[in-house]
Order: sequence, then structure tokens, then C-alpha cells
Amino acid sequence: MEAKVIWQKEKLKFIGHIEGSPEVLMDSDNGPTPMELVLIALGGCTGMDVISILQKMRQDVKDFQINLKAERAEEHPRVFTKINLEYVIYGSNIDENAVKRAIELSQEKYCSVGGMLKKALELTYSYRIVNE
Repeated sequence: MEAKVIWQKEKLKFIGHIEGSPEVLMDSDNGPTPMELVLIALGGCTGMDVISILQKMRQDVKDFQINLKAERAEEHPRVFTKINLEYVIYGSNIDENAVKRAIELSQEKYCSVGGMLKKALELTYSYRIVNE
């Protein structure tokens, strides 16, 4: 994998490029910062896993979101020290055991971003099922 980050000659505004993907803006004033993108990347990584697994388990998921809350160190480098993920699954007749299993598989086996972050911080999660 290769990437390129180019300064836009405007304060702290950068554009990230990966061949074959849309550009990603990083801007300390008017866009996500690199640390915010790390948090979003974690949510996207585990979210893709969980939805894929739940679909394979034939769960009738109507909607899905992950709420992430992160704590950062006070001193530089202001790394994340703790991240909590709350998985919220909306649907009909959602099997709680399927949800638990999907999240566990993502957390313990599949999510590369989470696997990397767990080596540096406390990563916790919970889930909520909203039957419609």
C-alpha cells in the first residue's frame, strides 16, 4: 500500500491520495484532523466487519451505527488513551447472540485498525439492539 499527502499551501490543510480512491481532506480548521480520521477509520473497519458478518448470519439489519468516544493524553504527543465503541443495531428479530458473535469476531480477529490500536490504548465496547 502506498499513499501521498500533499500540503495545500494553506495553513494546515492537506489532501491525502491513495491510487484508485477518492481524495481525503485533512484540515485543522475546516475538516477532520488526522486523529479524527483514525477514530473514523476504527469505526469504519469494525463496522464493515460487523455488517458483513450479520448479513452472512441472515440478520434483518435495517440500520446500523457506531458511536465512538475517545480520550486523549493531555501532553504531546496527544495520543488516544481510551476509545469506547457503542454498536447500535436496528432491525427486526435481531438475534443477540449473532450480534455478540459478530462484534467479537471483529474485535478479536478481523479489524486491523482495532488490532493495531489495542496495542497502544484501552479499547472497550458495548452494543444496543433496537427492534423495530
